[in-house]
Amino acid sequence: MTAAPIVFDLDGTLVHSAPDIQLGVNRVMAARGLAEFSLPEIISFIGNGLPKLTERVMEARGLDTGAFDTIHAEVATSYDEVNGRLTTLYPGVADALARLSAEGHPLGLCTNKPLGPTRDVLVALGMADMFAAVVGGDTLTVKKPDPAPLHKAFDALGGAGVYVGDSEIDAATAEAAGVPFLLYAGGYRKVRVDDMHRSAVFDRFDALPDLIGKTAGLVA
Repeated sequence: MTAAPIVFDLDGTLVHSAPDIQLGVNRVMAARGLAEFSLPEIISFIGNGLPKLTERVMEARGLDTGAFDTIHAEVATSYDEVNGRLTTLYPGVADALARLSAEGHPLGLCTNKPLGPTRDVLVALGMADMFAAVVGGDTLTVKKPDPAPLHKAFDALGGAGVYVGDSEIDAATAEAAGVPFLLYAGGYRKVRVDDMHRSAVFDRFDALPDLIGKTAGLVA
């Protein structure tokens, strides 16, 4: 029997990237003479891609929406310059991915982070060769929770499988795509676990491979 494909979200699921995003955004704020953001504030902005994060940053600082293109470009450039500097894998991720790969599971990524920064951070963390499919927030014209990016990732891996993420956006994406969803409880979600669609919840990555084994049977 072929092992089920597994697609992961990135930020808040496999990696703690908020410190780099905070650094990139705050460099822009400082250059404009504006107050910097705390890490919890930045985490509250994460989830819908860089354009939406920029909108939330601008709203929080009362900036004119007409300056969006300029500020978005500044944030994107600043983040690109620091991407990977402070980002870390969550504990147990590397071992879990290695075990799942050894068991024959095709692995992929589906993230709302733009594809370029996604690939850059994978290189910085030594994970560039781990994933057979990588779908970023700008790969298609739509982002999660639209199911199209997740479908694209699974199609590249050979068929439907299990999606692993950390947020209500990931939960909604999996539900819309009709695939089992495993929720990592240690990430950047903004709602209660009990209020989210999920097949199961885990808070330690050493538990994930066994949980995958139990969940893969739910794949249609």
